[in-house]
Amino acid sequence: MHGATDGWSFPSGLTTALMVIAVTYARGWLHVRRVASTAIPPWRAGSLFLGLVALWVALGSPLAVMDHERLLVHMVEHVLVASVAPPLIWLSLPVLPLWLGVPQRLGRRAHAAIAGGAFRPFRILVEHPITPWIVATLTILAWHIPAAFEMAQQSPSWHWIQRATFFATGLLFWWPVVRPWSTVALPRFAIPLYLFAATLPCDALSAFLVFCDRVVYRQYLAAPHVVTPALEDQQAAGAFMWVSITLIYILPAIVLTVRALSPARQRGGNRRTDTSSTWSRATAEP
Repeated sequence: MHGATDGWSFPSGLTTALMVIAVTYARGWLHVRRVASTAIPPWRAGSLFLGLVALWVALGSPLAVMDHERLLVHMVEHVLVASVAPPLIWLSLPVLPLWLGVPQRLGRRAHAAIAGGAFRPFRILVEHPITPWIVATLTILAWHIPAAFEMAQQSPSWHWIQRATFFATGLLFWWPVVRPWSTVALPRFAIPLYLFAATLPCDALSAFLVFCDRVVYRQYLAAPHVVTPALEDQQAAGAFMWVSITLIYILPAIVLTVRALSPARQRGGNRRTDTSSTWSRATAEP
């Protein structure tokens, strides 16, 4: 792969933006911990930073330029953006820390927007989980149509739009699973089915890439610095997607199933009350 990263330069803008988010979250998280020492434990805060690191690796590291060289690298990038970073970010329960971490003027504006119903369409959307499922699935399948895929590869603007839609629909898809803020209509016992069903379209796409006897995305046939034949690269990308998506979706489904069958799951109601109490106390503190 000599020369594959020749076009890479340190992404100062992206890095600065992610660092601002991290610092803002940390500032708000420390405020929350002063009010309620057991709220949002450190492992949750750590999950936000891991999510931001995943985004940086996908969008700012040499992977960002190597995805034009190999489909496998492109697939790694997509999995990080759509299926790794979103659940990690939601696990950090970012709403309250970010709201408390921004300057008070911005915080008041955000509160006014929420109180005024500005985010009501989003809430309605996530309260009907079939919509996030359909939107996320169609986004993945649509961007892997050869014409759309090649358009994103040939245009930097469309490439960023592709990444943004993967990340946005990833956040949307994982909201009913992680439930970082509001309750949703999807019962907890249905979440494993929700996750399992989401693996099926990805499995179909992965199987197609693995067993297809021709190169689907023809620009990889002419990619420079390639050390792996394009067809083998395509098969490796399909296999990676198949295994990684299955593990990312099925492992949480197993964990949630075990929790659903455990008597300790009844503690969930108390945790929601504690979260509401923490919000009220934290927002009341100067």
